[in-house]
Amino acid sequence: MDISEIAKRLGLSDSKQLVRKAAEIRRLCDVQFDSSVIGVGEVSKAVMCLEIAATRFQVIFDRRAATKLSGLSEKAYTRSFNLLQNSIGVKTKLDVRELAIQFGCVRIIPSVQKGLSLYKDRFLASLPASRRAGADFTRPVFTAVAFYLSAKKQKLKIDKDKLIEVCGTSESEFLSVSTCMKDLCYDVFGISKEKMDPREVKGNRDLLDVLPEKRTVEEGGYLSDDGPEVSSYKKRKRTEKAGYEKWKSTVMESNKNNSKGSCKKARQTSLNFLREVPNGNTNELEA
Repeated sequence: MDISEIAKRLGLSDSKQLVRKAAEIRRLCDVQFDSSVIGVGEVSKAVMCLEIAATRFQVIFDRRAATKLSGLSEKAYTRSFNLLQNSIGVKTKLDVRELAIQFGCVRIIPSVQKGLSLYKDRFLASLPASRRAGADFTRPVFTAVAFYLSAKKQKLKIDKDKLIEVCGTSESEFLSVSTCMKDLCYDVFGISKEKMDPREVKGNRDLLDVLPEKRTVEEGGYLSDDGPEVSSYKKRKRTEKAGYEKWKSTVMESNKNNSKGSCKKARQTSLNFLREVPNGNTNELEA
């Protein structure tokens, strides 16, 4: 199927410049990317080239209709589209404001921009002088990761899978950049999971003193002369164990006493098998 016919089905035939750009991208794919390796046919490849061209010219593109026309599932189309983009070196620009509007997190825009700028500075400072010129932060994965970590820091729910699709990267690359960004900018993106010591907070300390039965060893709330609180389950287990030890010692002592008595010399008992005969019967036998 010709790419102009596919553009007509997707409602993009009015823009001749877009169709020519899509045909140019398709020829580039034929040279640099073997679509048969990932199981993408010619129609699917043409649809993806049209989407790349539409993104460059900022033309609205119907992804649902394109997925249906390509004959692929939504996940398979997204995965193949990302692979095709990366193979031909197409870079998608991702704006923080557009992401914030799309995901409904407008209030985190300043923190995302601040964290991203800080990450760039610290990352460049960690590189040797000879490699700093080659550092590339224009890829959308950096913006997407900074956006995701800022939202997570402020306890906002973000669909990570959808964000990965929007930025056109893989999950492994997203996780790798996320780990690096949290390590370098933990003061901005890090989330502390350490439990606060109640003794350091006066309000909690007063509350624990009022309710001593709520104090636990982990909280460090009990006093040194009180000892830790023991649960009823542990008390029952200790009682059962003490009873078992007492019974065990009694049985062992009894066995020792029995073994001492059994050490005496055994005496054989004589057995009398003679039958007693009455006196009358004895006289008859004598006669």
